[in-house]
Amino acid sequence: MAHAIQGYNGACQHIHGHSYELHVSIKSSKKNDDFLDSPGFIFDFKELKQLVNKAIIHKLDHQLTLSEDYLKHHHFMSHFENLIIWKMEPTAENILLYIRNTLQKELPQNVLLHKLKIYETHDSYAEWEDEK
Repeated sequence: MAHAIQGYNGACQHIHGHSYELHVSIKSSKKNDDFLDSPGFIFDFKELKQLVNKAIIHKLDHQLTLSEDYLKHHHFMSHFENLIIWKMEPTAENILLYIRNTLQKELPQNVLLHKLKIYETHDSYAEWEDEK
């Protein structure tokens, strides 16, 4: 995914891309102290991967994400067919919040997001954890 950050005084003000790596942790909405009922898991990893791919990866992969503010200053960029326009700047932190909001709507009621971590590089990441 490519992005640029409006108002940033550095290299990230220019369009550039990353191969993001996303980690998703879930938890049960039920309080299970001793064990999980059969089949013994909260949500099948295969199904979770399919859900994340459909709701997030397929929508952001190979896309250019820019803010409305960025486009006000670079209006000629609005012609790209792979352009996603956000109200907020597409920083790693805001991308993570977008992912959180999207996945919370898509997960079954008994499955809660516990933690998200998105790596922009191998050692730079944003993280969110449910405080509940």
